[in-house]
Amino acid sequence: MIDVGRLLQAFVAPAIFVSATALLILSINVRLMGIVTRLREFVRAKYEAERGGRTQEAEAYARQIHSIERRAEIIRQCFLSALASLAGATACCLLLGLGLYVHGAAVAAAAVLVAALIFLLIAVFHYIREVRVALSSVRDEVRDLQSTNTALPPETGEGGAM
Repeated sequence: MIDVGRLLQAFVAPAIFVSATALLILSINVRLMGIVTRLREFVRAKYEAERGGRTQEAEAYARQIHSIERRAEIIRQCFLSALASLAGATACCLLLGLGLYVHGAAVAAAAVLVAALIFLLIAVFHYIREVRVALSSVRDEVRDLQSTNTALPPETGEGGAM
């Protein structure tokens, strides 16, 4: 006879972990969308500066584009780690359920959960790295734009930062 109560209890802890990881992934996705939007703004502004013969301004935008591309790579690494964590947590739920009926599956679930937690920790470290880089990028952007004596791109407004 299937003990549904025990099966549901086995799913609870990893299911909460799945929910928390999914929220982190949502946050990462929002940051990535912001980075992509920012990159498009700077690529357009760089193109217009090059077309207008404003070499110094185009170089400042090129530096910002490079910085944003670096941030995008960090976010990509964060995203992949968080997705691996989510996959591990989901697999853990399934293995815990199977562990009620198959000897050894619960031990495998524990190992998978530990791996998922390690991936989550890696994702959090990448997220922290990206936030630190984002703050230094804002300072660099302000410095570059002040040195070229140009206005900020229209979408950012005065003193706008991500």
